[in-house]
Amino acid sequence: MSFERLTIFYFSGTGNSKNVAQWMSSVASKYNIESSIHNIATINRDSVEPVPINSLIIFISPVHGFNYPPVMLHFIARFPKGQNKVILMDTRAGLLIGNYNLPGLSGATFLFSSLILKLKGYSISGIKPVDLPSNWISLHPGLNARAIKKLHEKQKAKVVGFGEKVFTGQKIHIPWPEVLIDIVIAPVSIGYYFAGRFLFAKTFYASGDCNHCDVCIKNCPVKAIVKIDNRPFWTFKCESCMRCMSNCPKRSIETAHGFIISYCLLSSVLTGLLLYHFDTLLFVIPGGLIRYVIKTALFLLFLGISYRITHYLMRFKFFERLMVYTSLTKYKFWGKRYKALKNF
Repeated sequence: MSFERLTIFYFSGTGNSKNVAQWMSSVASKYNIESSIHNIATINRDSVEPVPINSLIIFISPVHGFNYPPVMLHFIARFPKGQNKVILMDTRAGLLIGNYNLPGLSGATFLFSSLILKLKGYSISGIKPVDLPSNWISLHPGLNARAIKKLHEKQKAKVVGFGEKVFTGQKIHIPWPEVLIDIVIAPVSIGYYFAGRFLFAKTFYASGDCNHCDVCIKNCPVKAIVKIDNRPFWTFKCESCMRCMSNCPKRSIETAHGFIISYCLLSSVLTGLLLYHFDTLLFVIPGGLIRYVIKTALFLLFLGISYRITHYLMRFKFFERLMVYTSLTKYKFWGKRYKALKNF
C-alpha cells in the first residue's frame, strides 16, 4: 500500500473512536507519514474538499444498531468522489468476562459504507473492528474500571499491530467468519435506521438534579438537545452516542426505562385499535408494506407526543421521582458512566 499522507475522519460520543484515530495517527508518525484527523461533528459535513490521491483515508465511528450511526453514513454518502484507498474501522460494544474479551458485532457497518464508497470510485483496502468498552448503559450495566482498562490495553495493542501492517504494506486479511455473522444480522440495522434510533432518542431525560449548566446541550455532537420548559429536551436527531449522559457533571441524565416499557405497551394497543378497521384493506397489499409503514409512522407519532407530555409532567416532583426510580441508570449496580481513557 503506497501513500504519502493519512487522512482520518471520525465520529465519537464518549471517546472510543477518537482514541482509535489517535492510535492510528501515532503509528503513521513512526513511518514519517503525515496525518490529519477530522472530527466530523465539528466540520462542515456538506462541503468537504476532495482528499489528495496520495492520501490513505480512514473512516472511524462507533456501531449503532449494527451499522455506522446516521451521521457517519450520511457523511460518507455526501463525501466527494475519488480514487483513494480507504480503510473502514469501527468501535463496537466490547465486553470483558473474566480475562476473555467478548467481541461486539458490526452488522451492516462495513457493508453499506463499502458499497457507497465503491460507487464513488474508492478502493476498500481493509476493514478493522475494534472492541472497546461498550457505553450503552441504557441496555446493560456499566463496566467497572478493571474491565475498561483491560479492554483499552488489549485493543490498543491490536490497533497498533493493524497500523503496523497498513503502514508497512503488509497484506490485510478480511475476517471472513465475522463478516458472515455480520451479514446474517445486517437486516436488523434497517429496522434501527427507520425506527429504532428514534425510540432510543426519546429514552433520555434530565432529572431534578439538573443544575441547568447546559453542558449536554453545548457538547452534543449533532445538536440534538434543546431547552424546553427550562430543561434539556432530546429531539429525534439524537444519535444515542451517550456523550451527554457520560459528561453530565451532576449525573442527572438518566434512561427512561419505565417510560419506554409503558409507552411500548400503550402504543401497541392504540396502534392496534386504529388499524383494526383497516386490516382487510391493508392486508391485500403485497408483503404488508403499507401496513408496516403506517404502524411505524403511528408508533413514532405516539412516541413524540408521549415524550412531550412526559417532559411537561417532569416539573411535578412526584412524577419526576417516579421517572428516576424506574430508571436502571439511577442505581449504582447498573449506571456507571463511561468515558474512554485519555492519553492511553
